[in-house]
Amino acid sequence: MTFPPPSDDEAETLYKKLDRDAEEGGYHLNPDREFTKNLVRGLLVNEKRFGYPSCPCRISFGNREEDRDIICPCDYRDPDLDQYNACYCALYVSDDVLKKKVPVGSIPERRPPRSERRAGAGLRSTPAAGRQLPFPVWRCRVCGYLCARETPPLVCPVCKATKDRFERFM
Repeated sequence: MTFPPPSDDEAETLYKKLDRDAEEGGYHLNPDREFTKNLVRGLLVNEKRFGYPSCPCRISFGNREEDRDIICPCDYRDPDLDQYNACYCALYVSDDVLKKKVPVGSIPERRPPRSERRAGAGLRSTPAAGRQLPFPVWRCRVCGYLCARETPPLVCPVCKATKDRFERFM
């Protein structure tokens, strides 16, 4: 089945929403507006095709449970931003990229091959009862926000405190 390409109005509406949401959450969209609008168009196409906005730079399997880790923003965004200053598709970028201190480079794929994954097992997988979490838990000392990941977020999504205001909780 083919789908009509998204209209310019649809792309602009989603672009503005993503930009607003990113900035409110302490993130930034890629400043190359035309590049970013093409990614937004890809998200819209995937939303029509699959019913969810899977990453336009990855292969989607058409199964929400199996693709849950690549629904934008994907599970790999924050680790990619921490390590490479941009996510895999470069939709989201760091402050340093936004301020032109560093260029966006090549970002290696973190998503395990399909043969090594079970459905829905991205970075959000939940451990079985009695097992330790796969990541440490970080607590924002300002508002109490908790997150389980390798490192604290660059900015608290709740109160906007910076990474240095987090402490290891567990």
